Amino acid sequence: MEPLLGLTPTDVLLLAAFLLFVVHHVAYTRKKSSIPGPAFTLPFLGSALSLVLNPTRFWEEQARMARSSGLGLSANFILGRFMVFIHDVDLSHRVFSNVSHGVIHLIGHPFGKKLFGEHNLIYLTDQEHKDIRRSIAPNFTPRALSSYIAAQQAVIRAHLRSWLALGSSSPIPLRTRCRDMNLETSQTVFVGPYLDREARDRFDSDYGLFNSGLMALPIDLPGFAFRRAHRAVSRLVDTLAACATRCRSNMSAGHQPRCLMDFWIQDIVSGSDAKLSDREIGGHVFDFLFAAQDASTSSLLWAISMLESHPDVLARVRAEQHRVRPDPDAPISADQIADMTYTRMVAKEVVRFRPPATLVPHIAACDFPISDGYTVPRGAILFPSLLEAAFQGFSDPDRFDPDRFSEERREDETHKRSWLMFGSGPHQCVGQRYALNHLVLFIALFVTVCDFKRARSDGCDDIAYKPTIAPKDDCLVYLSPRTKTLP
Repeated sequence: MEPLLGLTPTDVLLLAAFLLFVVHHVAYTRKKSSIPGPAFTLPFLGSALSLVLNPTRFWEEQARMARSSGLGLSANFILGRFMVFIHDVDLSHRVFSNVSHGVIHLIGHPFGKKLFGEHNLIYLTDQEHKDIRRSIAPNFTPRALSSYIAAQQAVIRAHLRSWLALGSSSPIPLRTRCRDMNLETSQTVFVGPYLDREARDRFDSDYGLFNSGLMALPIDLPGFAFRRAHRAVSRLVDTLAACATRCRSNMSAGHQPRCLMDFWIQDIVSGSDAKLSDREIGGHVFDFLFAAQDASTSSLLWAISMLESHPDVLARVRAEQHRVRPDPDAPISADQIADMTYTRMVAKEVVRFRPPATLVPHIAACDFPISDGYTVPRGAILFPSLLEAAFQGFSDPDRFDPDRFSEERREDETHKRSWLMFGSGPHQCVGQRYALNHLVLFIALFVTVCDFKRARSDGCDDIAYKPTIAPKDDCLVYLSPRTKTLP
Protein backbone atom coordinates (compact mmCIF):
# COMPACT_ATOMS: atom_id res chain seq x y z
CA MET A 1 0.00 0.00 0.00
CA GLU A 2 1.27 3.41 -0.94
CA PRO A 3 1.73 5.88 1.97
CA LEU A 4 -1.14 8.37 2.23
CA LEU A 5 -0.13 11.50 0.32
CA GLY A 6 3.37 10.15 0.38
CA LEU A 7 3.52 10.23 4.20
CA THR A 8 4.86 7.40 6.31
CA PRO A 9 3.20 6.45 9.64
CA THR A 10 6.00 8.31 11.42
CA ASP A 11 5.30 11.39 9.30
CA VAL A 12 1.60 11.20 10.19
CA LEU A 13 2.37 10.97 13.90
CA LEU A 14 4.76 13.91 13.71
CA LEU A 15 2.22 15.95 11.77
CA ALA A 16 -0.52 15.10 14.30
CA ALA A 17 1.78 16.10 17.17
CA PHE A 18 2.60 19.37 15.41
CA LEU A 19 -1.07 20.16 14.79
CA LEU A 20 -1.89 19.31 18.43
CA PHE A 21 0.82 21.69 19.58
CA VAL A 22 -0.43 24.46 17.27
CA VAL A 23 -4.05 24.09 18.41
CA HIS A 24 -2.96 24.04 22.07
CA HIS A 25 -0.68 27.04 21.62
CA VAL A 26 -3.37 29.11 19.89
CA ALA A 27 -5.89 28.30 22.65
CA TYR A 28 -3.34 28.99 25.42
CA THR A 29 -2.25 32.31 23.85
CA ARG A 30 -5.87 33.42 23.43
CA LYS A 31 -6.68 32.67 27.07
CA LYS A 32 -3.47 34.28 28.31
CA SER A 33 -4.14 37.44 26.31
CA SER A 34 -2.09 40.33 27.72
CA ILE A 35 -1.00 38.81 31.04
CA PRO A 36 2.51 37.37 31.39
CA GLY A 37 3.24 33.66 31.33
CA PRO A 38 5.46 31.13 29.58
CA ALA A 39 5.62 31.76 25.85
CA PHE A 40 5.06 28.05 25.12
CA THR A 41 3.64 25.16 27.14
CA LEU A 42 3.27 21.49 26.26
CA PRO A 43 -0.19 20.19 25.30
CA PHE A 44 -2.01 18.68 28.31
CA LEU A 45 1.11 18.35 30.48
CA GLY A 46 1.91 22.06 30.45
CA SER A 47 4.29 23.02 33.28
CA ALA A 48 3.25 20.14 35.55
CA LEU A 49 6.73 18.64 35.80
CA SER A 50 8.21 21.98 36.86
CA LEU A 51 5.51 22.31 39.51
CA VAL A 52 6.02 18.78 40.89
CA LEU A 53 9.82 18.79 40.77
CA ASN A 54 10.34 22.23 42.32
CA PRO A 55 7.09 23.85 43.50
CA THR A 56 8.94 26.65 45.32
CA ARG A 57 10.71 27.80 42.17
CA PHE A 58 7.52 27.41 40.11
CA TRP A 59 5.41 29.66 42.37
CA GLU A 60 8.23 32.18 42.84
CA GLU A 61 8.44 32.55 39.06
CA GLN A 62 4.66 33.01 38.78
CA ALA A 63 4.86 35.69 41.48
CA ARG A 64 7.80 37.41 39.78
CA MET A 65 5.94 37.62 36.47
CA ALA A 66 2.78 38.94 38.15
CA ARG A 67 4.69 41.62 40.08
CA SER A 68 6.88 42.78 37.24
CA SER A 69 4.02 43.17 34.77
CA GLY A 70 2.13 45.67 36.90
CA LEU A 71 -1.07 43.72 36.17
CA GLY A 72 -0.95 41.65 39.36
CA LEU A 73 -1.60 38.47 37.33
CA SER A 74 0.36 35.75 35.54
CA ALA A 75 -0.65 32.67 33.57
CA ASN A 76 0.41 29.06 33.04
CA PHE A 77 -1.00 25.68 32.01
CA ILE A 78 -1.06 22.50 34.14
CA LEU A 79 -2.42 19.07 33.20
CA GLY A 80 -5.04 20.29 30.78
CA ARG A 81 -6.05 23.34 32.82
CA PHE A 82 -5.28 26.98 32.15
CA MET A 83 -4.35 28.78 35.38
CA VAL A 84 -4.11 32.37 36.59
CA PHE A 85 -1.85 33.34 39.51
CA ILE A 86 -3.03 36.40 41.48
CA HIS A 87 -0.50 38.64 43.20
CA ASP A 88 -2.63 41.75 43.73
CA VAL A 89 -4.62 41.97 46.99
CA ASP A 90 -7.61 43.73 45.45
CA LEU A 91 -7.89 41.13 42.70
CA SER A 92 -7.71 38.35 45.31
CA HIS A 93 -10.59 40.00 47.18
CA ARG A 94 -12.56 40.08 43.94
CA VAL A 95 -12.22 36.30 43.73
CA PHE A 96 -13.06 35.64 47.40
CA SER A 97 -16.11 37.89 47.37
CA ASN A 98 -17.60 36.32 44.25
CA VAL A 99 -17.68 32.69 45.38
CA SER A 100 -21.19 31.55 44.45
CA HIS A 101 -22.91 29.06 42.20
CA GLY A 102 -22.13 29.66 38.54
CA VAL A 103 -19.48 32.37 39.17
CA ILE A 104 -16.43 31.35 41.22
CA HIS A 105 -16.07 28.04 43.05
CA LEU A 106 -13.55 27.28 45.81
CA ILE A 107 -11.79 23.99 45.06
CA GLY A 108 -9.05 23.87 47.72
CA HIS A 109 -6.80 21.70 45.54
CA PRO A 110 -6.54 21.67 41.71
CA PHE A 111 -7.80 18.08 41.67
CA GLY A 112 -9.49 18.12 45.07
CA LYS A 113 -12.93 16.86 44.01
CA LYS A 114 -11.42 13.48 43.18
CA LEU A 115 -9.84 13.36 46.63
CA PHE A 116 -12.46 14.99 48.87
CA GLY A 117 -15.68 14.23 47.00
CA GLU A 118 -18.15 16.65 45.40
CA HIS A 119 -20.22 17.13 48.57
CA ASN A 120 -17.28 18.28 50.66
CA LEU A 121 -17.74 21.53 52.62
CA ILE A 122 -15.17 23.20 50.36
CA TYR A 123 -17.41 22.82 47.32
CA LEU A 124 -20.70 23.96 48.81
CA THR A 125 -22.01 27.42 47.87
CA ASP A 126 -24.81 29.83 48.64
CA GLN A 127 -27.53 28.80 51.12
CA GLU A 128 -26.38 25.20 51.53
CA HIS A 129 -22.94 26.44 52.52
CA LYS A 130 -24.38 29.06 54.89
CA ASP A 131 -26.50 26.41 56.62
CA ILE A 132 -23.51 24.14 57.22
CA ARG A 133 -21.36 26.99 58.54
CA ARG A 134 -24.19 28.00 60.88
CA SER A 135 -24.36 24.46 62.23
CA ILE A 136 -20.57 24.41 62.71
CA ALA A 137 -20.55 27.64 64.77
CA PRO A 138 -21.11 25.96 68.20
CA ASN A 139 -17.78 24.15 67.74
CA PHE A 140 -15.83 27.41 67.95
CA THR A 141 -17.61 29.43 70.62
CA PRO A 142 -15.50 30.68 73.56
CA ARG A 143 -17.03 27.93 75.71
CA ALA A 144 -16.07 25.23 73.21
CA LEU A 145 -12.57 26.65 72.65
CA SER A 146 -11.98 26.77 76.41
CA SER A 147 -12.97 23.13 76.75
CA TYR A 148 -10.33 22.07 74.20
CA ILE A 149 -7.39 23.66 76.04
CA ALA A 150 -6.79 20.83 78.51
CA ALA A 151 -6.60 18.25 75.73
CA GLN A 152 -4.40 20.44 73.56
CA GLN A 153 -1.79 21.11 76.23
CA ALA A 154 -1.76 17.50 77.43
CA VAL A 155 -0.78 16.32 73.95
CA ILE A 156 1.75 19.15 73.47
CA ARG A 157 3.41 18.47 76.82
CA ALA A 158 3.66 14.73 76.08
CA HIS A 159 5.32 15.36 72.73
CA LEU A 160 7.72 17.95 74.16
CA ARG A 161 8.81 15.33 76.69
CA SER A 162 9.51 12.86 73.89
CA TRP A 163 11.48 15.46 71.91
CA LEU A 164 13.61 16.44 74.90
CA ALA A 165 14.25 12.79 75.74
CA LEU A 166 16.20 12.48 72.47
CA GLY A 167 19.02 14.50 74.02
CA SER A 168 20.83 17.65 72.94
CA SER A 169 23.95 16.25 71.26
CA SER A 170 22.46 16.13 67.78
CA PRO A 171 19.90 18.35 66.02
CA ILE A 172 16.49 16.86 65.31
CA PRO A 173 14.16 17.73 62.40
CA LEU A 174 10.85 18.92 63.82
CA ARG A 175 8.56 18.87 60.80
CA THR A 176 7.38 15.27 61.09
CA ARG A 177 7.33 15.53 64.88
CA CYS A 178 5.14 18.65 64.77
CA ARG A 179 2.91 16.93 62.22
CA ASP A 180 2.51 13.87 64.45
CA MET A 181 1.79 16.07 67.46
CA ASN A 182 -0.80 18.05 65.55
CA LEU A 183 -2.47 14.92 64.21
CA GLU A 184 -2.83 13.55 67.74
CA THR A 185 -4.03 16.94 69.00
CA SER A 186 -6.64 17.18 66.23
CA GLN A 187 -7.83 13.63 66.81
CA THR A 188 -8.16 14.26 70.54
CA VAL A 189 -9.84 17.67 70.29
CA PHE A 190 -12.14 16.90 67.37
CA VAL A 191 -13.08 13.26 67.99
CA GLY A 192 -12.01 12.74 71.60
CA PRO A 193 -12.91 9.34 73.07
CA TYR A 194 -14.37 7.91 69.88
CA LEU A 195 -11.02 6.89 68.35
CA ASP A 196 -9.34 3.99 70.15
CA ARG A 197 -5.63 3.22 69.80
CA GLU A 198 -6.09 0.80 66.92
CA ALA A 199 -8.30 3.27 65.03
CA ARG A 200 -5.74 6.05 65.60
CA ASP A 201 -2.96 3.90 64.15
CA ARG A 202 -5.03 3.16 61.05
CA PHE A 203 -5.95 6.82 60.84
CA ASP A 204 -2.29 7.90 61.01
CA SER A 205 -1.36 5.49 58.20
CA ASP A 206 -4.22 6.59 55.94
CA TYR A 207 -3.54 10.25 56.63
CA GLY A 208 0.06 9.74 55.52
CA LEU A 209 -1.18 8.26 52.22
CA PHE A 210 -3.53 11.22 51.80
CA ASN A 211 -0.71 13.73 52.34
CA SER A 212 1.48 11.97 49.79
CA GLY A 213 -1.31 12.13 47.25
CA LEU A 214 -1.68 15.88 47.64
CA MET A 215 1.77 16.41 46.14
CA ALA A 216 1.53 13.71 43.45
CA LEU A 217 0.41 13.84 39.84
CA PRO A 218 -3.37 13.21 39.75
CA ILE A 219 -3.17 9.78 38.13
CA ASP A 220 -6.13 7.85 39.55
CA LEU A 221 -4.88 4.38 38.59
CA PRO A 222 -3.73 1.38 40.69
CA GLY A 223 -0.18 1.73 41.98
CA PHE A 224 -0.12 5.54 41.94
CA ALA A 225 0.03 7.78 45.03
CA PHE A 226 -3.09 9.71 43.97
CA ARG A 227 -5.19 6.51 43.84
CA ARG A 228 -3.86 5.45 47.26
CA ALA A 229 -4.76 8.89 48.64
CA HIS A 230 -8.26 8.71 47.11
CA ARG A 231 -8.96 5.38 48.80
CA ALA A 232 -7.39 6.53 52.07
CA VAL A 233 -9.77 9.51 52.25
CA SER A 234 -12.75 7.18 51.87
CA ARG A 235 -11.48 5.02 54.75
CA LEU A 236 -10.79 8.10 56.90
CA VAL A 237 -14.32 9.38 56.39
CA ASP A 238 -15.72 5.90 57.19
CA THR A 239 -13.77 5.92 60.45
CA LEU A 240 -15.04 9.38 61.38
CA ALA A 241 -18.61 8.44 60.41
CA ALA A 242 -18.44 5.55 62.87
CA CYS A 243 -17.26 8.02 65.52
CA ALA A 244 -20.23 10.26 64.71
CA THR A 245 -22.63 7.33 65.23
CA ARG A 246 -21.25 6.68 68.71
CA CYS A 247 -21.23 10.39 69.47
CA ARG A 248 -24.87 10.80 68.42
CA SER A 249 -25.85 8.03 70.84
CA ASN A 250 -23.99 9.72 73.71
CA MET A 251 -25.40 13.17 73.04
CA SER A 252 -28.93 11.79 72.68
CA ALA A 253 -28.47 10.21 76.10
CA GLY A 254 -27.61 13.60 77.61
CA HIS A 255 -23.85 13.16 78.10
CA GLN A 256 -21.70 16.27 78.50
CA PRO A 257 -19.67 17.27 75.42
CA ARG A 258 -15.95 16.56 75.58
CA CYS A 259 -14.79 17.20 72.02
CA LEU A 260 -15.70 19.16 68.90
CA MET A 261 -17.86 16.37 67.51
CA ASP A 262 -19.80 16.29 70.80
CA PHE A 263 -20.54 20.03 70.65
CA TRP A 264 -21.66 19.76 67.03
CA ILE A 265 -23.92 16.73 67.42
CA GLN A 266 -25.30 17.99 70.73
CA ASP A 267 -26.55 21.05 68.84
CA ILE A 268 -28.01 18.84 66.10
CA VAL A 269 -29.90 16.48 68.44
CA SER A 270 -31.18 19.40 70.51
CA GLY A 271 -33.13 20.77 67.56
CA SER A 272 -30.70 22.43 65.14
CA ASP A 273 -32.00 22.97 61.62
CA ALA A 274 -28.98 21.06 60.26
CA LYS A 275 -29.96 17.55 59.19
CA LEU A 276 -26.71 15.74 58.54
CA SER A 277 -26.01 12.03 58.26
CA ASP A 278 -23.16 10.50 60.24
CA ARG A 279 -21.13 10.12 57.05
CA GLU A 280 -21.68 13.79 56.15
CA ILE A 281 -20.49 14.77 59.63
CA GLY A 282 -17.50 12.46 59.21
CA GLY A 283 -16.62 14.15 55.93
CA HIS A 284 -16.81 17.63 57.42
CA VAL A 285 -14.75 16.63 60.48
CA PHE A 286 -12.13 15.30 58.06
CA ASP A 287 -12.05 18.83 56.59
CA PHE A 288 -11.33 20.23 60.06
CA LEU A 289 -8.57 17.68 60.61
CA PHE A 290 -6.97 18.49 57.27
CA ALA A 291 -7.05 22.24 57.93
CA ALA A 292 -5.85 21.95 61.53
CA GLN A 293 -3.18 19.39 60.76
CA ASP A 294 -1.13 20.71 57.85
CA ALA A 295 -1.68 24.44 58.28
CA SER A 296 -0.93 24.30 61.99
CA THR A 297 2.23 22.24 61.45
CA SER A 298 3.51 24.95 59.14
CA SER A 299 2.81 27.70 61.69
CA LEU A 300 4.51 25.86 64.57
CA LEU A 301 7.67 25.32 62.52
CA TRP A 302 7.89 28.94 61.41
CA ALA A 303 7.22 30.11 64.98
CA ILE A 304 10.25 28.13 66.17
CA SER A 305 12.39 29.46 63.33
CA MET A 306 11.32 33.10 63.79
CA LEU A 307 11.73 33.05 67.58
CA GLU A 308 15.21 31.56 67.33
CA SER A 309 16.30 34.16 64.77
CA HIS A 310 14.77 37.04 66.77
CA PRO A 311 16.13 36.72 70.32
CA ASP A 312 14.58 40.02 71.39
CA VAL A 313 11.12 38.69 70.52
CA LEU A 314 11.84 35.40 72.28
CA ALA A 315 12.95 37.26 75.44
CA ARG A 316 9.71 39.25 75.51
CA VAL A 317 7.59 36.12 75.05
CA ARG A 318 9.41 34.38 77.91
CA ALA A 319 9.02 37.43 80.15
CA GLU A 320 5.28 37.48 79.47
CA GLN A 321 5.01 33.76 80.18
CA HIS A 322 6.79 34.21 83.51
CA ARG A 323 4.36 36.99 84.42
CA VAL A 324 1.21 35.16 83.32
CA ARG A 325 2.34 31.69 84.45
CA PRO A 326 4.67 31.93 87.43
CA ASP A 327 4.31 28.14 87.86
CA PRO A 328 5.26 26.71 84.43
CA ASP A 329 4.14 23.21 85.44
CA ALA A 330 0.57 24.26 86.26
CA PRO A 331 -2.17 23.75 83.63
CA ILE A 332 -2.80 26.76 81.41
CA SER A 333 -6.28 28.23 81.67
CA ALA A 334 -8.38 30.07 79.11
CA ASP A 335 -8.01 33.27 81.15
CA GLN A 336 -4.23 32.96 81.05
CA ILE A 337 -4.26 32.48 77.27
CA ALA A 338 -6.39 35.62 76.98
CA ASP A 339 -3.75 37.46 79.04
CA MET A 340 -0.88 36.45 76.70
CA THR A 341 -1.15 39.64 74.67
CA TYR A 342 2.37 39.73 73.24
CA THR A 343 2.50 35.98 72.58
CA ARG A 344 -0.69 36.33 70.53
CA MET A 345 0.89 39.23 68.61
CA VAL A 346 3.82 36.92 67.80
CA ALA A 347 1.43 34.19 66.67
CA LYS A 348 -0.37 36.59 64.34
CA GLU A 349 2.91 37.84 62.90
CA VAL A 350 4.06 34.25 62.27
CA VAL A 351 0.84 33.61 60.34
CA ARG A 352 1.27 36.88 58.41
CA PHE A 353 4.95 36.43 57.63
CA ARG A 354 4.55 32.79 56.56
CA PRO A 355 0.87 32.07 55.83
CA PRO A 356 0.61 28.27 55.87
CA ALA A 357 -1.96 28.05 53.06
CA THR A 358 -0.06 30.23 50.60
CA LEU A 359 -2.50 29.61 47.74
CA VAL A 360 -6.27 29.12 47.74
CA PRO A 361 -7.32 27.53 44.42
CA HIS A 362 -10.66 28.52 42.88
CA ILE A 363 -12.20 27.77 39.51
CA ALA A 364 -14.00 30.19 37.21
CA ALA A 365 -17.46 28.80 36.47
CA CYS A 366 -18.00 31.53 33.88
CA ASP A 367 -15.95 34.10 31.99
CA PHE A 368 -15.00 36.31 34.93
CA PRO A 369 -13.84 39.96 34.47
CA ILE A 370 -11.25 40.08 37.23
CA SER A 371 -9.89 43.47 36.18
CA ASP A 372 -10.63 46.22 33.69
CA GLY A 373 -8.11 44.75 31.26
CA TYR A 374 -8.51 41.00 31.66
CA THR A 375 -11.33 38.43 31.78
CA VAL A 376 -10.52 35.02 33.25
CA PRO A 377 -11.82 32.37 30.81
CA ARG A 378 -14.41 29.88 32.03
CA GLY A 379 -12.80 26.75 33.48
CA ALA A 380 -9.53 28.43 34.45
CA ILE A 381 -8.05 27.70 37.88
CA LEU A 382 -7.40 30.85 39.91
CA PHE A 383 -4.65 30.96 42.52
CA PRO A 384 -5.02 33.97 44.87
CA SER A 385 -1.72 34.15 46.76
CA LEU A 386 -2.00 34.80 50.49
CA LEU A 387 1.81 34.88 50.68
CA GLU A 388 1.96 37.74 48.19
CA ALA A 389 -0.87 39.56 50.01
CA ALA A 390 1.09 39.35 53.28
CA PHE A 391 3.76 41.68 51.89
CA GLN A 392 1.41 44.35 50.58
CA GLY A 393 0.00 47.23 52.60
CA PHE A 394 1.65 46.49 55.94
CA SER A 395 4.36 48.84 57.18
CA ASP A 396 7.86 47.48 56.48
CA PRO A 397 6.30 44.14 55.46
CA ASP A 398 9.61 42.28 54.98
CA ARG A 399 10.40 42.73 58.67
CA PHE A 400 9.22 40.21 61.27
CA ASP A 401 7.54 42.66 63.65
CA PRO A 402 4.92 41.39 66.14
CA ASP A 403 4.35 44.96 67.40
CA ARG A 404 2.43 45.72 64.21
CA PHE A 405 -0.49 43.99 65.99
CA SER A 406 -0.20 46.04 69.17
CA GLU A 407 -3.12 48.10 70.41
CA GLU A 408 -1.37 51.25 69.21
CA ARG A 409 -0.76 50.08 65.63
CA ARG A 410 -3.48 47.44 64.96
CA GLU A 411 -2.26 46.76 61.42
CA ASP A 412 -4.64 43.81 61.07
CA GLU A 413 -7.37 46.48 61.17
CA THR A 414 -5.67 49.42 59.42
CA HIS A 415 -4.46 47.08 56.64
CA LYS A 416 -7.40 44.72 56.84
CA ARG A 417 -7.51 44.05 53.11
CA SER A 418 -4.02 42.56 53.25
CA TRP A 419 -4.85 40.44 56.32
CA LEU A 420 -5.89 37.45 54.22
CA MET A 421 -4.11 34.71 56.16
CA PHE A 422 -7.44 32.98 56.87
CA GLY A 423 -9.05 33.94 53.59
CA SER A 424 -12.00 36.25 53.10
CA GLY A 425 -15.59 36.19 51.92
CA PRO A 426 -18.10 33.37 52.47
CA HIS A 427 -15.40 30.68 52.78
CA GLN A 428 -13.21 32.48 55.33
CA CYS A 429 -11.65 29.93 57.70
CA VAL A 430 -14.26 29.07 60.33
CA GLY A 431 -11.61 27.72 62.72
CA GLN A 432 -9.23 30.68 62.75
CA ARG A 433 -9.67 31.37 66.49
CA TYR A 434 -8.90 27.73 67.25
CA ALA A 435 -5.80 27.90 65.02
CA LEU A 436 -4.45 31.01 66.75
CA ASN A 437 -5.24 29.60 70.20
CA HIS A 438 -3.31 26.43 69.35
CA LEU A 439 -0.31 28.39 68.10
CA VAL A 440 -0.31 30.62 71.22
CA LEU A 441 -0.54 27.56 73.48
CA PHE A 442 2.31 25.79 71.70
CA ILE A 443 4.58 28.86 71.83
CA ALA A 444 3.81 29.34 75.54
CA LEU A 445 4.77 25.76 76.40
CA PHE A 446 7.70 25.40 73.98
CA VAL A 447 9.63 28.51 75.02
CA THR A 448 9.03 27.79 78.71
CA VAL A 449 10.39 24.25 78.83
CA CYS A 450 12.84 24.20 75.89
CA ASP A 451 16.10 25.90 75.08
CA PHE A 452 16.55 25.62 71.34
CA LYS A 453 19.04 26.54 68.65
CA ARG A 454 18.67 26.09 64.91
CA ALA A 455 21.27 23.95 63.16
CA ARG A 456 21.65 26.59 60.49
CA SER A 457 22.87 25.96 56.95
CA ASP A 458 22.66 27.89 53.69
CA GLY A 459 19.03 28.20 52.68
CA CYS A 460 17.68 26.36 55.72
CA ASP A 461 14.84 28.85 56.09
CA ASP A 462 13.96 28.92 52.40
CA ILE A 463 10.34 28.04 51.74
CA ALA A 464 9.55 24.43 50.80
CA TYR A 465 6.08 23.14 49.89
CA LYS A 466 5.30 19.96 51.92
CA PRO A 467 2.31 20.49 51.04
CA THR A 468 1.92 23.61 53.22
CA ILE A 469 5.10 25.64 53.51
CA ALA A 470 7.91 24.70 55.90
CA PRO A 471 11.59 25.58 56.34
CA LYS A 472 13.63 23.81 53.69
CA ASP A 473 15.63 21.82 56.26
CA ASP A 474 12.47 20.60 58.08
CA CYS A 475 13.38 22.94 60.97
CA LEU A 476 16.51 21.19 62.23
CA VAL A 477 16.95 22.18 65.90
CA TYR A 478 19.12 21.41 68.94
CA LEU A 479 16.84 20.98 71.98
CA SER A 480 17.62 20.89 75.66
CA PRO A 481 15.40 21.18 78.77
CA ARG A 482 15.02 24.67 80.20
CA THR A 483 13.47 23.48 83.48
CA LYS A 484 14.60 20.86 85.99
CA THR A 485 11.43 18.85 85.51
CA LEU A 486 10.03 17.95 82.12
CA PRO A 487 6.55 19.30 81.33
